Amino acid sequence: MIAQHHPFESARLAALRAYDILDTPRESDFDDIVMLASRICEAPIAVINLIDETRQWFKAETGLGVRETPLDTSLCAHVILEDEFVEIRDTLADARMADNPLCLADPGLRFYAGALLKSKGGYPIGTLCVLDDQPRTLNPLQRDALRILAKQVMTQLDLRAVIANEAVLRSEIDHRVKNSLQVVGAFVSLERQASDKEDARDSLERVARQISIVAVLHEHLGIAGNAGLIELGPYLDQAVGFIDSTLAGDISVKGSFENVAVMPREASIVATIVNELAANASKHSFRQSSGTIMLSGMRVADAGYRIECSDDAEQREAKAGEPGERIGLGLKILKASVRQLGGTMAATLDHSGYSTRLDVNFETPG
Repeated sequence: MIAQHHPFESARLAALRAYDILDTPRESDFDDIVMLASRICEAPIAVINLIDETRQWFKAETGLGVRETPLDTSLCAHVILEDEFVEIRDTLADARMADNPLCLADPGLRFYAGALLKSKGGYPIGTLCVLDDQPRTLNPLQRDALRILAKQVMTQLDLRAVIANEAVLRSEIDHRVKNSLQVVGAFVSLERQASDKEDARDSLERVARQISIVAVLHEHLGIAGNAGLIELGPYLDQAVGFIDSTLAGDISVKGSFENVAVMPREASIVATIVNELAANASKHSFRQSSGTIMLSGMRVADAGYRIECSDDAEQREAKAGEPGERIGLGLKILKASVRQLGGTMAATLDHSGYSTRLDVNFETPG
């Protein structure tokens, strides 16, 4: 006898597919459950069985050797219409299964016991079941164990669903934050254009670039997903590309950064450093309106990262004391950023040009 559809079949199928578990690879967490069910119930076959629209698919199985079978011969398709727990001592004595080819085979499936797998909304999506080729019964301990193991299956599925939903939500938040920051950056740029004070324009330009760089960070956070780490190389490459597009005149910025996976906070600080290095070089190194600023980053030691900045400016402003001392706000931001990463900074100015080297440290280099 072919099983009838569940009274709320569409909602039941939607609940099943919301777990996004169908056709996924085998996993030890679920394999261990069916192995334990088989041993406790002394049954040669144990299955985590999910009832799809036209098939029954096995997330885990022992004793079968297949991952799915047609729904027409499914014993569990009948069981999901019943109570929380179903035990059938002899399948050939049950009208629903007496003509089932799987039960009539030699040897056939003559014994069945299954505990329902229910979604949070109460829809049966499948069973954890054990089968034997001989009629028999379970003892009370075995029945209780099967019920408890079925709850563990659903705990695993529900936990994975929560994690997946959180990842989607975080990605959506990052997307919206990125868009909001881009809008704010556009307003800052408009204020910069309207200002008639050079210092104000310079400060607003710095702010606009930093806002855009943070917006890019949230884009990369969306890509990172559950990992929560930022691929620093691609992120800084994108940041440098943006900085290059905003500098005045024919001053260009080029970057080459070795990749390392870091925490978002660390990536944000390094991007701030890169932004300030480029801004300072463009403002204080170049008296002509053309040239190139070179930025690079590489791993050093175990958790260290070295950032270097140089340029090919032919004429420079005269500077006294420590190189870069007249930079003011930019130098303060650089020093504060380096301190946050427990690093050091050194700047030189000689006949070969103005250059800065910063060594910083990451908590979790990858």
